[in-house]
Amino acid sequence: MIVEKIVRVEGMSCVSCAKAVENALKSMEGVRGVEVNLEEGIAKIQFDDELVNIEKIAEKIEKIGYKFGGVVS
Repeated sequence: MIVEKIVRVEGMSCVSCAKAVENALKSMEGVRGVEVNLEEGIAKIQFDDELVNIEKIAEKIEKIGYKFGGVVS
């Protein structure tokens, strides 16, 4: 099932950072859409919860050098 979650991403300081997070998440199997808001430090992610979960998304964010700050909603 496709779900949408908003997660906090800490450590983004510029547009390139936001784009890096967006591209990394979009490359994951099961992720359908990503919108990163640099000012608010959040990412809105639409994904198929049968293919990917929040834990894998958190790992991806951490792997590229940012801190996963938890699910906002």
